[in-house]
Amino acid sequence: MELAVLGLSADEERAYEALVALPGSTVAALADHLSTPAGPLRRTLLALEAKHLVAGSGDPARYLAAPPDIAINLLVQLRERELSAARAKVHALAEIHRSAHRTSPELVIEQLTDRETIAAAVAHLESEAHHQVRVFDTPPYYEVPGGAGAARNTQAQIARHQNDGVAHRVIYSLDAVTWPQKLERDILPAVRGGEEARTRRTLPIKLIIRDDQDALIPFDLSRTGLQVAYLVRRSPLLTALEALFEGEWAQAAPLDAPFGGARAPDEETRSLLTMMMAGLTDTAIARVNGWSTRTTYRRLQRLMTELGASSRFQAGILAERRGWL
Repeated sequence: MELAVLGLSADEERAYEALVALPGSTVAALADHLSTPAGPLRRTLLALEAKHLVAGSGDPARYLAAPPDIAINLLVQLRERELSAARAKVHALAEIHRSAHRTSPELVIEQLTDRETIAAAVAHLESEAHHQVRVFDTPPYYEVPGGAGAARNTQAQIARHQNDGVAHRVIYSLDAVTWPQKLERDILPAVRGGEEARTRRTLPIKLIIRDDQDALIPFDLSRTGLQVAYLVRRSPLLTALEALFEGEWAQAAPLDAPFGGARAPDEETRSLLTMMMAGLTDTAIARVNGWSTRTTYRRLQRLMTELGASSRFQAGILAERRGWL
């Protein structure tokens, strides 16, 4: 069962599934079954209680899982309502866009049409931020990743964070993370300097947002690189861009693991990674290898811990960077 799409963490999913099979378990019994510390498990159970997926009573408390056909359907209905709200926001945004172009688009959007102007606008957004800069980072680039210009930008960003307290939250696409030299020379130094970095397999656009004041959307319209960008000032359109960023941020995986010095993977590890990246569930992987579900979970967790990954998507990125795939 994959319940992450319904808002459950991996620990919450494990605990719920265990209680489905082991009703009336105490924290101690469940911790022993899952081979996990009792303290974090107790917090997980409290989170599941808040979501009405489990209920505990007695002293010591014994926990029962809510019937899956009822509890999971409630989560599905909640997610469907969230998706409906997102679709409504898209329609509202489309109408705002049409209205802006029908009236006075220059009050909201400014078109920039050459590399130098775009680079200057990026520098302005970075240098004039008072609170935070939010970024969708995905190719193409106007500064060569790993080059001197990119290094200067990273150092300037670190200085703004350390001296002025300006936060940087950046979501990197898979293409960005795997771009030659970008991870080692640009991303990880920025993370060590205080940047909050996360990853998504793909990003809808390139984007830079300064505080809640303005945003830049660069476009690649030719083979020679960035040629056009749109500067968006405070408006409902900017508000929608902020909502888009926060929505992607909530679903992105943290990117904070160090690299280097890792052992070469054995054949079992390579096989496990291949099956995991192919989308096989824990149950399917267990069946293929003749393992128990519990053994499979432990091996997957050990692999993800070694990689420093918090999700399967991030594990794939980090394994590829190590040359394991």
